[in-house]
Amino acid sequence: MILERHEFSSDNVAPICQEALAALQEANARYAASYGEDRWTARACDRVQEIFETDCDVYFVFTGTAANALALAQLCKSFQSVICHQNSHIQTDECGAPEFFTGGSKLLLVGGADGKLEVGQVKELLARHNELHSHKPEVISISQATEFGTVYRNDEIATIAHLAREHQLFFHMDGARFANAIASLNCAPKAITWEAGIDVLCFGGTKNGAAAGELVIFFNKEISRKFDYRTKQAGQLGSKMRFLAAQWLGLLTGDAWLRNAQHANDAARRLADGLRKEAEIERVFPVEANAVFVPMDERVASGLYARGWRFYKFIGPNVYRLMCSWATTEKDISDFVADVASISLNK
Repeated sequence: MILERHEFSSDNVAPICQEALAALQEANARYAASYGEDRWTARACDRVQEIFETDCDVYFVFTGTAANALALAQLCKSFQSVICHQNSHIQTDECGAPEFFTGGSKLLLVGGADGKLEVGQVKELLARHNELHSHKPEVISISQATEFGTVYRNDEIATIAHLAREHQLFFHMDGARFANAIASLNCAPKAITWEAGIDVLCFGGTKNGAAAGELVIFFNKEISRKFDYRTKQAGQLGSKMRFLAAQWLGLLTGDAWLRNAQHANDAARRLADGLRKEAEIERVFPVEANAVFVPMDERVASGLYARGWRFYKFIGPNVYRLMCSWATTEKDISDFVADVASISLNK
């Protein structure tokens, strides 16, 4: 019997980190008010405002899909549209949730190298969709880090923000791996969010060590009016909200979220270096967060599957994604690299 090893299939497969688990256990030790009227939720919201150094509205939801879809629904009417990268998560992996919750908003797709929006293409799109018979653009959405494991730099975000303001568009950031982006850029969270022009951030916790739970953070508080009703209607208002909030308190107190993200990023770089040096496999995209994309032929991939490793083919025909997490170990990396080298170099 072959033991299945899921270490590199996703950062979702990692266990709960100790800080989040300890906070959950502490919240579980007593009774508390429901529906967010508890001290854990209040303290977590305060901590978010401290980290971002601004007064913002913070909402807790269970999943990244809910966070993105409900945030976009708050920004878009059914006849309005969202400009996003053709490989963004809201386009490829949300099962139509943004379109469903907005009541019909359209995703307008733009290309760009390394998973990032190409500003020239956004301008061309805006020039085409400028009259009554087109879906009216209302939001620009970016993923930080991107689906290809790259990170938007401060100046890149500022350029897109300027374009959004110029056309009176909202600016949304899908931050399922926002912590990894901050760790990569080594900047203050405010520098690539509200200071750069982001209106709404969906801040991911699940991939950073939580059991479940994401944040929807409105830096423009005028936009968030009655968002609490939207979350309730969508089944995202937790009756035992303290268990979502407590995890965030564990992550954000003492900066465990940054340590977790930095560990995952460092692991991805070591993995990419090991594959290059030991197996002569070069990465496809820059390794800027916690993802490594590499080409592998079917023989190598099948051989790794046969040895119990689990990971995804991400781009056809032969590019695979390897994700690292806060829990990735040196042994995970060395064992995987050794198996890749053994199979790929043994012609």
